[in-house]
Amino acid sequence: MSYLGMVTKIVSFDAHGGARGQAYYAEPATSQKVGGVVLIHHMPGWDDWTQEAARKLAHHGFACIAPHLYCRELPGSPDDCSARARAKGGVSDDQVMGDVEGAMAFLRAQGVSNGKVAVMGFCSGGRQAYLAGCRLEGLDAVVDCWGGNVVVDDPADLTPERPVAPIDLTKNLTAPLIGIFGNEDKRPSPDQVNRTEQVLKDLGKTYEFHRFDGVGHGFFASERPAYKPEQATEGWKRVYAFLDTHIGPRAKAE
Repeated sequence: MSYLGMVTKIVSFDAHGGARGQAYYAEPATSQKVGGVVLIHHMPGWDDWTQEAARKLAHHGFACIAPHLYCRELPGSPDDCSARARAKGGVSDDQVMGDVEGAMAFLRAQGVSNGKVAVMGFCSGGRQAYLAGCRLEGLDAVVDCWGGNVVVDDPADLTPERPVAPIDLTKNLTAPLIGIFGNEDKRPSPDQVNRTEQVLKDLGKTYEFHRFDGVGHGFFASERPAYKPEQATEGWKRVYAFLDTHIGPRAKAE
């Protein structure tokens, strides 16, 4: 693999409800046209790991925007915003979908864009990526990394802000989907992953699931105890190949 330089910056974009959203943006330093990825952060928020993941995607030839879903809680640090948002129960599905739509439009407006866009998320962001695949038009690919509550077994997990289990909307999924899961995870559990796969299969959706032994939740996150470098490296390779197929070709060194 030949690696690329990149350009990174904090940007604003047209978000849900007429708000101005804040995001971290990274694109490969190339004259080639590339696919874009909307990266949805995990429940802990718009943290260092989120920005690291955005740079990894740019490093491997894709443009990436990572919207700060908790930016309406500004002023304050990302940690402060996350704490305030989590104390309120997180953000609504409608708001997240509006922010993702705005981020998609931002990507397609960049000079480096080839017009194709994927959505990718970790943890709660994996759930939101799956939901975006079922609710939003114009997506070319979906990457669900261990999204919890795609399948909802406890009715208490359905709230006015998150009223529907994404699995129940699978019939509306039009983009190909990849799922990355740890077999020691509890949320989603292996049984929930099996049930999600069965629905995708029954509905004839284009998907691929990759399950990794010896890892649980969040095994890509290099700054967390759950990080497993061998499985994370293989998981990222699967993601890059999937994106290359569906939103590529990715940029190559010039």
